[in-house]
Parts: sequence; C-alpha cells; structure tokens
Amino acid sequence: MSSSGQQDAFARWRYAGVFLLLFLFGTETFLVSPLLPTMAEDIGVSEAAAAQSVTAYVLVYAVTAPFLGLLSDRFGRRRTLIAGTVLFLLANAAAALSTGLALLIVSRALAGLAAAAAGPAIWAHIAETAPERVRGRALGLGMALFSCGQVVGVPLGGLLAGVSGWRSAFLALAVGTAAAVPLLLRQVSGGPVPGAAAADRGALGAVLAAWGHPALRRALGVNTVFHAANLGAYTFLGVLLVDRFDLSVSALGLVGVLVGAGSVAGSLLGGRLGDRARAAGRGHLPLLPFWGLLLAAGIALTAVGPGIVLALLGVTLWFVASGGFVIDQQTLAGTAAPDLRATSSAWLTSTMYAGTGLGAWAVGAFSGPGTGTLVIGAGLALLSVPAAFAVSAGLRRTGAAPDPTPAPGKETGEPALP
Repeated sequence: MSSSGQQDAFARWRYAGVFLLLFLFGTETFLVSPLLPTMAEDIGVSEAAAAQSVTAYVLVYAVTAPFLGLLSDRFGRRRTLIAGTVLFLLANAAAALSTGLALLIVSRALAGLAAAAAGPAIWAHIAETAPERVRGRALGLGMALFSCGQVVGVPLGGLLAGVSGWRSAFLALAVGTAAAVPLLLRQVSGGPVPGAAAADRGALGAVLAAWGHPALRRALGVNTVFHAANLGAYTFLGVLLVDRFDLSVSALGLVGVLVGAGSVAGSLLGGRLGDRARAAGRGHLPLLPFWGLLLAAGIALTAVGPGIVLALLGVTLWFVASGGFVIDQQTLAGTAAPDLRATSSAWLTSTMYAGTGLGAWAVGAFSGPGTGTLVIGAGLALLSVPAAFAVSAGLRRTGAAPDPTPAPGKETGEPALP
C-alpha cells in the first residue's frame, strides 16, 4: 500500500469509536418497533403500554439534549461523550434485565438521556476535528452509519431476538457499547473546546444562545418545517402503502430497509456534494433548497404516483433528500458558531422531534392518509425551499462560513478523512 493509502486508512480509523456509537444509536432508536409485540407479551402488558418505552426515549432526548449540549460546549467533548456512553451501556443492560414495564420505561429514558449527552458531542467532535475540505463527507459518513443502524442493526437485533429472546438484543447493544469505550478514550481529545465562549452567559442564556444567532435561528426554523413534512408524513407511510397497494407486514419491512438505504445514500451524497460546492465557492449550504424540492417530489410520488414502482421510487427520493438535508444542517451547526457546536446540534434534534410531532398531528387530521401526506408532507416540503434560500443568503451576508477554527490536518499533519 502507498503512503497515501496508509494515511487514508489511518484517517478513517480516527473516528472508529464515534462511528460505532452512532451505529448503535441508530439501532437503538428503531429497535423497539419490531420487538414490541414480543416485549409486551413477555412482561404482560398491552402493546400500547410497552410503546411508552419509545415515548420515554424520544421525550427525554428532545428535552435534555440542548442542556447536555451546553455541558459539552463548556467542559469538552471527552467528558460528556464518555459519561453518555457509559450511561448508554448501563441503560441497555438494565433493559435486558427488565421483568416489568416500570424498569423497561426507566431504562429507555436513561438510554435517551445517554444519547442526548453523547450525540451532540459526537457531531461537534467530528465538525471541529475533520479538516474543512472534507468536513461534510466526515459528517455524512457518521450519519450514514447511524442510518445503517436501521438497515443492518435492527434486522440483526430482530434475528437475535428471534433466536434468544428480545432481551438479547439489548444485551448486544450493551456489549457493542462496551467495545466502543476504549476506542473513544484513545480517539477523543480531552482538551478545551475551541472558541468556547458560552461560559460567560448564564446557563439558560447559553442554552438558548443558538436562537439568538441569525443563521442558526433560521436553520432551526427550516429544520422544524422540513421534518414536519419529512418525519411527520413518515409516521403514516406504512398506512399509506397498505391503503394504496395492500402490502403485507413483511413487504413493509422491506420498505423500511429501502428507507434506511435512501438515508445512507443521501448522507454520503450530501456530504460529498456539499464539500465540492463549498470548495468551489458556491456557498456554504448550496444544496439546502434542493433537498426541500427533492423531498416534495418524493412524497408526492409516494402519495399519488401511479403504480408501486413509482411509489417506491418516491420513498427512495424522499429519504435521499432527508439524509442530504440533515448533513447540510449538521455542517451549519458545526461551523456557524464554534462556541455553540454541541448546543446547536442538540437543538437540531429537538426541533426535528417537535416538527415530527406537529407534522404527524397535521397529517392525521385528514380523513385519508394519501391526502394528508400529499397536502402536509409535500406542501411543507415546498414551504421549506424559500426558507432554505433565506438561510443560505443569510450566511453569505454575515460571512458565517467557513469556520475559522483551524483544522487539525492543516496544522498537525494529521491525514484528512477521505
């Protein structure tokens, strides 16, 4: 292997710990859905009651992430990331030991708390350590691995649960997390956060500081609208496809794999195209409006496209747009305000969940899933397009990009992530 090839291989492994953790987070987020009937039967509760474990995970993450992101911005990535990882390990071990609903819900809430601590710290760590010219690709690879948790991790968890019971899936997550800990200890620096200026604000002011930054405020607004269209409509995707094409449960499972594959492709493509566009001087977020248009087209094809082939093509376009949009947003969160990297990333997740709830409520208000998906999903996706143009224009006016923080590869001779 050439010296260049050796450097490329070394650069990939610099993020092995955080990438493994993102894969496990992606698996955790979607794992309960296929296991829900088995879990409910085993602990003797209804499926609706067992589903409270999902609500606990999402709600705790959404509420606590901005506050935990502030801890990462003030005290460094390493402490927050390691603490969140250890708690994630313990939470999944507790889920594996659950014999009743109360412990299951508590363990899932703790897993949400752990992911809320570690997740924003991971995205901030990647953004501030990856060289500027490949930052989008580095973030895209991380998001692709998160999506692989759905495509690969969830089916593997389901297979393991079918052989050894549902608790074994959570035990496997705990074991995988334990494997990530030594990698994180070696690969994540314990040094101060570059440009950490949030400490001179009060705690609440620091948490809300992202909303005072013009570019970030606009981006968070777009994020809410986009995900009201994207994930709000996705809530009813299974109902829509069954209504249109009478798909079986197993066929819907294959659609779920298609959703994950589209997200992986969008994440990788969005990171690469964004890096190239920025390197060519075509703006900091040149593709943000494009993802809104592609989302609208994908949702419309899924809702009213003639035939199942076009509908599934629509699903693919839908989640390619979703993956690409998230990477553009994470790139913005990592560059627009260096002292707020983790807090901004956390707010992206919180507004994503808020948008999802609002969108699902709005789609569900229609009598038919097709009409609701088309009007709310495609309509809000189109609404996000001019708002995305405003974000890009605001960045150009304020000169918020590129990030002035020196990239490690430029000063220390560390190889760039390919």
